Amino acid sequence: MSVVEGLPWLADDLGRVEAALRSAVQTGDPFLTDVASHLIGAGGKRIRPALALCAGYAAGQEPVSDDVVTGAVAVELVHLGSLYHDDVIDEASTRRGVESVNHRWSNIVAILAGDFLLARASSLAASLGVEVAGILAATIGELCQGQVLELQRLYDVNRDEAAYFGSIAGKTASLMATACRIGAIVGGLDRSAVEALTDYGRHAGMIFQIVDDILDLTATDEELGKPSGLDLAEGIYTLPVIYALRSSPELKSLLGRPLDPDGVAQGRALTCADGAVANALAVADEHAAQAARVLAEAKIDEAVAEALNRLCRSIIDRSRSAPSVSPGARAS
Repeated sequence: MSVVEGLPWLADDLGRVEAALRSAVQTGDPFLTDVASHLIGAGGKRIRPALALCAGYAAGQEPVSDDVVTGAVAVELVHLGSLYHDDVIDEASTRRGVESVNHRWSNIVAILAGDFLLARASSLAASLGVEVAGILAATIGELCQGQVLELQRLYDVNRDEAAYFGSIAGKTASLMATACRIGAIVGGLDRSAVEALTDYGRHAGMIFQIVDDILDLTATDEELGKPSGLDLAEGIYTLPVIYALRSSPELKSLLGRPLDPDGVAQGRALTCADGAVANALAVADEHAAQAARVLAEAKIDEAVAEALNRLCRSIIDRSRSAPSVSPGARAS
């Protein structure tokens, strides 16, 4: 999936981001450089830097300035640092189809390397001014808060939509909103457009996390680039599971405790059996509609607005292309 389609400068500017990412993690210590660049080399969709670039295009920059590229790199470094820490929390062995940093080296190395990436992001943000530095620092706090909110409700079969939305607004949507905001500010947009693009990024982030949670239930390990069903195994009950628990006593009796692989397979099948996935997708659809309304009111370049709307739709369509797990089937 192309991250954002229909913008002629995007591929070249993402190439600039990629080069700047690699440059940002170069150090005098070859080991630290190797560890810090590990997930950069594994690739990724680069949605967050693409959002920052699109905000620059909305300001009329084609191609964007070096400062917008720097903002895009800072946001992606925060994302990468958070992944290093997430993999320690999840005890993950793979990420993006390669060995995770914690599995290849150690938890200590992964934590310190994640901290290094966050520090490099903060340094780059500071080079763009006090406002951008403050925005990024506040966002790192929101990421932590969202993760803590999630950890407080592990194995909680009574977790509700409000708790779920509060968590993902912090741990995912906040950084996408910040990507748009930093790109818009550095790009020179007026404040009304800055606020509109920030709102768009927040809706896009909610869509992204809802779809990611659906795919954890419906996709294969190979499609995800990491083990599927991990949320259920770890007691993280996401939106489809919350909906399924309302109508499935069997699922409710299964959950509330750690699951072995057979239990995860059964839980995935039960969640996908009664329309819960479709109900969760309907929430993502509503966020896409709200994002479209925000862009329409922003009065930014029409081609950029259309491309950003397509991004939301393509994220949702990705979940619709994944086959659901059938009841009784053994999920991979």
